[in-house]
Amino acid sequence: MDEKAVAKGRIVPQIIEQEMKQAYVDYAMSVIVGRALPDVRDGLKPVHRRILYAMYNSGLLHNKPFKKSAHIVGKVLAETHPHGDIAVYDALVRMVQDFSLRHPLVQGQGNWGSIDGDSAAAYRYTEARLQEIAEEMLADLDKNTVNFQSNFDDTMTEPVVLPSKVPQLLINGSTGIAVGMATNIPPHNLKEVCTAVVHLIDHPEASVDDLMQHVHGPDFPTGAIITGRSGIMQAYKTGRGKVTVKAVTDVQKDRIIVTEIPYMVNKSLMIEEMADLVRAKRIEGIRNIRDESNREGIRVVIELKSGVDGNVVLNQLLTYSKLKTTFGIIFLALVDAQPRLMNLRSGLQEFIKHRQVVVRRRTEFELKQAQDRAHILEGLIVALDHVDDVVQGIKKSRTVADAQMFLISTYSLTEIQAKAILELRLQKLASLEQQQIRDEHKELIEKIKEYLGILASEEKIFAIIKKETLEVIGKFADGRRTKIEEGEHELLDMEELIEEKEMVVTVTHTGYVKRIALEEYKQQRRGGKGVTAAETKDEDWVERLFVAQTHDYLLCFTTMGQVHWLKVYEIPEASRYAKGKPLVNLVTLVDGEKVTALVPVKTFEPNKYIFMTTAQGVVKKTPLESFSRPRRGGIRAITLENDQLIGVEMTDGTRQIILATRQGMAVRFEEEDVRPMGRNATGVRGIRLKEGDIVVGMEVADETKTLLTVTNKGYGKRTEISEYRLINRGGSGVTNIYLTDKNGFVVGVKAVIDTDELMFVSKNGSAIRTAAKDISVIGRSTQGVRVMRLDEGDELVAVESMAKEDEEHATQ
Repeated sequence: MDEKAVAKGRIVPQIIEQEMKQAYVDYAMSVIVGRALPDVRDGLKPVHRRILYAMYNSGLLHNKPFKKSAHIVGKVLAETHPHGDIAVYDALVRMVQDFSLRHPLVQGQGNWGSIDGDSAAAYRYTEARLQEIAEEMLADLDKNTVNFQSNFDDTMTEPVVLPSKVPQLLINGSTGIAVGMATNIPPHNLKEVCTAVVHLIDHPEASVDDLMQHVHGPDFPTGAIITGRSGIMQAYKTGRGKVTVKAVTDVQKDRIIVTEIPYMVNKSLMIEEMADLVRAKRIEGIRNIRDESNREGIRVVIELKSGVDGNVVLNQLLTYSKLKTTFGIIFLALVDAQPRLMNLRSGLQEFIKHRQVVVRRRTEFELKQAQDRAHILEGLIVALDHVDDVVQGIKKSRTVADAQMFLISTYSLTEIQAKAILELRLQKLASLEQQQIRDEHKELIEKIKEYLGILASEEKIFAIIKKETLEVIGKFADGRRTKIEEGEHELLDMEELIEEKEMVVTVTHTGYVKRIALEEYKQQRRGGKGVTAAETKDEDWVERLFVAQTHDYLLCFTTMGQVHWLKVYEIPEASRYAKGKPLVNLVTLVDGEKVTALVPVKTFEPNKYIFMTTAQGVVKKTPLESFSRPRRGGIRAITLENDQLIGVEMTDGTRQIILATRQGMAVRFEEEDVRPMGRNATGVRGIRLKEGDIVVGMEVADETKTLLTVTNKGYGKRTEISEYRLINRGGSGVTNIYLTDKNGFVVGVKAVIDTDELMFVSKNGSAIRTAAKDISVIGRSTQGVRVMRLDEGDELVAVESMAKEDEEHATQ
């Protein structure tokens, strides 16, 4: 070592191990913070943030013309990003691709690559501009909402983070490999994540389990199916987990059609891999594989050899090919410039904290702007109040400085106010212009009060965050693409964690469903007002309710004759005041289709039947076993022609059936008169209807019970079942209730005994619970007694009965 150089300070003695350690740590942190990991606040890495900022500064908004990608890349390199052009363009390309991001941030024009792995055209050939959702991330950037830092050569500044009204990190996810760590965050549904943000604001102590009632799991841009919830639960609670994602397939007689594939799977390579498996004879039975994908979506047709079982081939494909993949979730992001592994709750909390800072700083900025403007206007108003003296004083002043001093000394104005008066145009002296100045000052004073109120109240800041988050939902939310199925191996484990208890399940007219513990309802005498069963909108009302155990199966029969399978515990539990969850999120329905009956089933026993009736009086009996293995999307329960399925009961095949109509008629016949039929059969006539009449209810006849009939105007009665004589199927029947303008028309019937508890529900969502014995037993040709007092414009729409012993068991 040169001792003279050391003495002069040119060489600093250093142990090489320490130098290498420090240098490597510096390098690692540079990669972690500067390249590989996203910031938890706006969900972006520096390169993505710089691209969006450069496009925003260039005016490339969603409603402005496209501009060459070469211009964007060049601007980013010249101003903020000290790396290569390929890295910048690759990042830009990914922000355009709708198969890479759930909500693309950039709108592209030209060739931007494909799901087959095709590369995008060179940046001199493509054009781009911001998507509207990206503008929501950049909104208020000019209002001092975030900190700025110097760029690489100190010639300008760039934002450290974007204000971002959108929880981008979860919505679009992120992938990155740093030094010694990696992140892999899947995309999610915007509406689910934003709803969870609002819920966490309203309930700061909410657990991950509570938030998972809103965020059900990843929602990939390519759709597909997630099998099992255990990986999702683990990831949301610990920050790490694995989910199995499989393609959406349809097994037909001689082929398998693939319409959605797992996220980040190259379709072309997936097809090549399947062809290699066929050639290697690891998979047998495939005759041809054809890619019929187009702009409408993915469609891969796998043609099968004659006599081959398509389900066997599909299982082999799921086992050996990319039709099924595993997505490893690592929820790692930068918090205060430090890498941190988070769970679902902490990630949403950090976003809310960021929005608190943004809203507060924006309000402070707007307050300062308003105060500065109000200060100037106050000076102008003083001048306008003394306009003649002010004009004379200015005219007598030799210089501008003298005029300014005259105004300051005479009217106690500030230098800023005096300067504003001197710059005032003569046209502002017109009476109308003067009034505008006074009105503007008055408006600013009100705004200043509003801004001060916001800054003094954390609740008002949270209210603003909620309002803006709900606006994001309104603008950009769409339906879930990725479906979540229960894994067979974990279904039992989940059930063991769920307590068996009686639940009241309600379904509204527009399809919202929820379950409520039976003890939530108070017992009342007949004719009471009732308690709220569900909070509904004006155009919605509670239409059906029933009682079932949490572990029961539910056969969901629809008006179009389809049947879907659910478990009671899969229906979200909510309070009496919540409206519930859309049923379309639990079962797959088509436009105009509604669930008409939910039949609780503990096991699919032999010698049991599903008995169905339609609005036009058609009946059908099908073995229960026929419904034991429904497919995703449902299976057909009955073939309908210009008709709707309105009633379903489970029977043993030897009972008697009563059908009741809207116009007050009823027919009773032997169930054995209807032979068992397959699921695709149409059925036979159960009752002959008068013109304009329809069937409104079906009950299993039991002479130990009475038939409760209720009308839309809140009237009802009980009648002995024996009064309905037994006739052949297909007759016109007998009078069930005498209808007048006073009691309206029939809306429902129930077979009950004295000890049953009854629940009546009105169109506006009110419910009353009363004992069956409190309702009179009278003849068929009577109009009944009042069973529920209704408000103006309200009407009774549903009735349900429950056994007294069940009620006592549930309230223990």
